[in-house]
Amino acid sequence: MPRAQSTGVRNHLGQYDDLADHWWRPDGEFAALHWLAQARTALIPQPVRPDAVLLDVACGGGLMAGRVPSGYRHVGVDRTASALALAAAHGLDVVRADVGALPFVDASADVVVAGEILEHVTDQEGMVAELVRVLRPGGTVVVDTIAATRWARFAFVTVAERLPGGPPRNLHDPALFVDPQRLRELFARQGIALTLNGLRPHPAQFAAFVVRRSGRVRMLPTRSVAGVYQGVGRKCPE
Repeated sequence: MPRAQSTGVRNHLGQYDDLADHWWRPDGEFAALHWLAQARTALIPQPVRPDAVLLDVACGGGLMAGRVPSGYRHVGVDRTASALALAAAHGLDVVRADVGALPFVDASADVVVAGEILEHVTDQEGMVAELVRVLRPGGTVVVDTIAATRWARFAFVTVAERLPGGPPRNLHDPALFVDPQRLRELFARQGIALTLNGLRPHPAQFAAFVVRRSGRVRMLPTRSVAGVYQGVGRKCPE
């Protein structure tokens, strides 16, 4: 199956409208986002109160739907209307807004998830501050992104954009990839100690996906944070 075409401008928001029908296709252009959503799930704690809120920042088509532990009100925020329509159809309460200026009061979410978005924004410091602002004391933040390394630029732009399961052409601007140590420092300024680990696809499962363009691929934790990596931290209780 040929890969879908996207605009030639890197990191252009309009690509998500162009590729809207791929969000929930297991063989589509966003296949790897399903694998990352599943890996994110392991870092989400069980809710500790009956009205707990999980805020899914840059939720896209709602790929965390069905993966969030029961008991949370799952609220999704994104800028793309076509993606939010899909997220709503899969059960999220959706809000259209800029992820760098979240329209929520301070300390309103028990868990904040920000998957595969930090490498798309220019004001990463401001976004980290927003994620922490809306998080309740004692709450958990979960992020994943792409490291600012030569390896990541080669693997996720030069190579992966040409492989099944890789990102669509021009989806990323490697100039926005996120240095892991800087991300730790940005969260530390907000009072959160972020624990990081790398992620890589299961080799045999990924090889099978490349050949057949189908099948589940599990993301495995790795000590290296030179490629895709995830972080988890807890806001200090008051």
